[in-house]
Amino acid sequence: MVKIINHIYIAVKRCKTYAFTVFVTYCISCLIGIMMSQNGNNFALSYRDKIVGQSVKTDKASINYLKGNNFSAALHDFKGNLLFGAVPQTLMGFSIIIPYFTVLRQGWVGGIVSVDSEHKSRFRNFKSTIYYFFVLLLQYIPYSLSVGAGIKCGIDFYNDNKLNGWMIWKYRIHKTSLIDLGYIYILVVPLFFIASCFEFLSAWNI
Repeated sequence: MVKIINHIYIAVKRCKTYAFTVFVTYCISCLIGIMMSQNGNNFALSYRDKIVGQSVKTDKASINYLKGNNFSAALHDFKGNLLFGAVPQTLMGFSIIIPYFTVLRQGWVGGIVSVDSEHKSRFRNFKSTIYYFFVLLLQYIPYSLSVGAGIKCGIDFYNDNKLNGWMIWKYRIHKTSLIDLGYIYILVVPLFFIASCFEFLSAWNI
């Protein structure tokens, strides 16, 4: 167990720069979304209503939550964040640039939902404010780690093969970065689970 923890620590240390750039991108785009929605920007508010409306109809986490099945909602949210959010963006990380665009959108969406269905601020009281920001933080940390690890794989792959040109048969995959990616996921899986449980089971969700 200690050995695994040590490997996870080393893996995080190796990709921390890329994870940090992803986290900063999340924060900046989220702040822009917050400013737009809190100031009544029509585009932000209409897009907020659109995605929340679709989520209520199609997203299993939202559907279960509205039915009072909070733990089932947390499980579906966990699965969605991990399998349909983190994994695809990690794979896109091999392109180095593309995930930053998806992160920008994801962070912005996280910002525009800082108002409710009546377009009233979620910052109306202390509990609601802390809950909102803590949910975002718990999600952005594992997303940043997983996407950052994917970007590191892409950069290592490029550096190892940039002299090969179009000679694809000579390409090689950087083994260490892939191993680091595996250890990063050992960490982010429970972090995503904790984030989903807090979002749907917390008493602060008012």
